[in-house]
Amino acid sequence: MDKDKILFLLEKIAAGTLSPESAFDELKDLPYADLGFARLDLHRSLRHGYAEVVFSPGKSADQIVSIVQKLRETNKLVIATRADQALADQVLAAYPAGHYEKLARALVFGEMPGTTDGALIVNVVTAGTADIPVAEECALFLVAAGLPVQKLYDVGVAGLHRLLDNLPLLRRGAITIVCAGMDGALPSVVGGILDGPVIAVPTSVGYGAAFEGLAPLLSMLNSCAAGITVVNIDNGFGAAYAALRVHNSMLKVSANVLNGQTSRSSTNDWHSVSAPDRCGISASL
Repeated sequence: MDKDKILFLLEKIAAGTLSPESAFDELKDLPYADLGFARLDLHRSLRHGYAEVVFSPGKSADQIVSIVQKLRETNKLVIATRADQALADQVLAAYPAGHYEKLARALVFGEMPGTTDGALIVNVVTAGTADIPVAEECALFLVAAGLPVQKLYDVGVAGLHRLLDNLPLLRRGAITIVCAGMDGALPSVVGGILDGPVIAVPTSVGYGAAFEGLAPLLSMLNSCAAGITVVNIDNGFGAAYAALRVHNSMLKVSANVLNGQTSRSSTNDWHSVSAPDRCGISASL
């Protein structure tokens, strides 16, 4: 249930075109819907501005379909992450209302929004080509939230000139997400060059001593470039959500809604640029 839908219901009640009883019927599933095997947080978009996201591993195709169908009742866009091709085929055979983003390994139900006016650019960078699936998961959610994304792939430290050639591009971004496996060194380099928030994503790319992403994770946590945010291994979605939190705080500052400066006009400005329903990102873990 998103902010705009609740406001619409309240306006209809105020105008006398909808009875309180009918409105109650539409709102009765707040704050969550119990499907027996899953309790869907229908209130999350009101708290965060974005709804839940379906984590596919460990769920059957039937469970994913039931979750998605329920979330679609109150969200314009629902995405299921980490679905392999076989699972995606089963889900779409039962519920063909979506499509499969193979590179991002995600099922998408609903139309992706356009770019939100005033949204800040987010860079999504990879050290190698093998890191792209994690980066694409990240980029998918940023686009789903209405943010413009600049992609810069395969610019790792083994050929640092590839990154340096693209510094003008990177400096246009307000937030930078860096996905890297192997030694996980690239976020430190980017963090040492750029002055904006840098979010590091260790990937499970690498040979034996990379320990399926543990080595780059530890490298990023020990970065000498101060202030880098680090998410879990292969967690492109988590990096995107971290970027969205930073982005929303930036917009609040620009609209003077932090530090006790809230006014009615500035609050309205903030809601206009952060419209929660632009992303039906909806998560059932």
